[in-house]
Amino acid sequence: MDATSTVEPAEQAARPAPRLRGFLGLALGSAGVVYGDIGTSPLYAFKESISHMARVGGRLAEGDVIGVVSLMLWTLMVIVTLKYVAILMRFDNRGEGGTLSLMALVQKAGGRAAGIILIIGMVGAGMFFGDAILTPAVSVLSAVEGLEVVQGLSGHIDRFVPLIALVLLVGLFAVQKHGAGGVGRWFGPICVVWFGTIAILGLAALVHAPQMLKALNPLPGLALLALHPRIAPAVLGSVFLTVTGAEALYADMGHFGRKPIQWTWAVLVFPCLIANYLGQGALVLRDGSAIDNPFFHLAPTWFQIPLVILATAATVIASQAVISGAFSMTQQAVQLGLLPRLTLKVTSEAHVGQIYAPQVNWILALGVAALVLGFRSSDALANAYGVSVVGAMITSSVLAVVAIHRLKHRPIWQAIVAFSPFLMVEGAFLAANLAKVIHGGYVPLLIASGVILLMWTWMRGIRRVVRAEQSDLKLSDVLPMLIQRPPLRARGAAVFLTAEPGAVPAALMHNLKHNQVLHEQVVLLTVKVAPRPRVPDAERVEVQDLAPGFRAMTLSFGFMETPNVAKGMTLARAKGFKFDIMRTSFFLSRRTLLPRRGGGLGHILDVLFVFLSRNAVRTADFFQIPPSRVVELGAQIAF
Repeated sequence: MDATSTVEPAEQAARPAPRLRGFLGLALGSAGVVYGDIGTSPLYAFKESISHMARVGGRLAEGDVIGVVSLMLWTLMVIVTLKYVAILMRFDNRGEGGTLSLMALVQKAGGRAAGIILIIGMVGAGMFFGDAILTPAVSVLSAVEGLEVVQGLSGHIDRFVPLIALVLLVGLFAVQKHGAGGVGRWFGPICVVWFGTIAILGLAALVHAPQMLKALNPLPGLALLALHPRIAPAVLGSVFLTVTGAEALYADMGHFGRKPIQWTWAVLVFPCLIANYLGQGALVLRDGSAIDNPFFHLAPTWFQIPLVILATAATVIASQAVISGAFSMTQQAVQLGLLPRLTLKVTSEAHVGQIYAPQVNWILALGVAALVLGFRSSDALANAYGVSVVGAMITSSVLAVVAIHRLKHRPIWQAIVAFSPFLMVEGAFLAANLAKVIHGGYVPLLIASGVILLMWTWMRGIRRVVRAEQSDLKLSDVLPMLIQRPPLRARGAAVFLTAEPGAVPAALMHNLKHNQVLHEQVVLLTVKVAPRPRVPDAERVEVQDLAPGFRAMTLSFGFMETPNVAKGMTLARAKGFKFDIMRTSFFLSRRTLLPRRGGGLGHILDVLFVFLSRNAVRTADFFQIPPSRVVELGAQIAF
């Protein structure tokens, strides 16, 4: 008898239970982190969209209200459901998603136009950071503005709304250094309550105006655009607010997995959003005066303050998700060499990917505070919102076209045809949002441009410094000389970091020139970033014997990992390398950069690069090398 036949049927039936609990746990978590932003869009998206129709003059026609809601629902269907949930999430880089992850995946596949792919990735990352500053400001402001419709507070609380929002946001940024692990477990349940609440409120209003169900048809939305061509761009620009946060579906795939995110959208988030938008439309059909804030007018008087509290909690969660996404994007950009080395602190050993970037945190905090104090209302901020989001979406679509061509081995024309409907829709939204530029849309564009400038300056400067450091001496030339005329040898091991495995490290040449000594064991260490999120320990270390007492070692880390050289080198013991951290010295070059004299834009970029370099995290700290084992050799480099 087969041994497996002795297993009880009840035991066999119980085995899937832990897997199901794990799946549901991930789905619950995604409800808060992934869908926090798009899930709070009902606070302002319909209000902004329908207000354009009201400005045309006269009473709102039924067809106008139905048309606006139709556009919103089908925007969610086309961009979120079809593009992101059904298609784009299939292009994962070892489970990770996001613009930079997709860029790395496409680059790994090889092919031409590597520079163009890099620029597209940089633009997408820049647009993401522009969105990361706007989202907390507009979300929390829109939630706190719910106090303006509460009886007894209306007319008295208005001037305090920006201050209340600012206090909440400053507190949110202040606690980032502690990580989100402690309160993160509540994000999912709170957002499930949020989605359930907005669905119930929407359905309660829909019962009194069932004709709003016509909005499930896309034709009323198209008819609205045809009947009102003059205000169509403004309407589309506001309708697009319904899908802000859609990039999070793809960017957070590595934390929750594709299936839980797709399941949560189909079963919970999308149905609840449909119900609420239909309900807001139904309310405005019945009571035109509710147009000032239709979301909060859905609630009965006794429930308005609890709804404000719940909305504030949901928008804080949405803001936390965006901030965490900015930290994750920063880590990827640093690892891929797009930004200088920054301080990245792991806030949770139990949850992979939870990090804290102090510099980025306080830059975001200052930017958000400036937006809240400068615009003072979600209506004003809505004019600035959307431009960066649609820009990030278009970059992901372009990269998806390249991915279909290179990874699925389809002709380029087929890839373009496959994604042309999404590019056309996003192009229309881009044109509509460009009308917002003079009314505040310039803010995310300036932020994105600043981030792209920093990335370009850093990459340009690094290339010039590497060229300036290059020596005519090759390792293949130096090793025979050292073997024929060996210098004095000191006990222990010396590790010299080098970016090029075949080149002679500058620190090694300086050590020979000034100290005229080498250690018994010399290791030429190269740290590489692989075009995948994480590298398993079994593939992390490569060791090559070059000559007696000389080894070349390569440590590989994924772009979602924090490099740890000391820990990585211990893995080399399995390959015959005797490593004792207390008998090893790490020789690093400490550069003093001297930009060449001159004028123009090039000199300005050189000065900016020097500033970035001086404020970057020290090499030893970034690679987590014990300070007591580090020897730094200074060198002046004119580049």
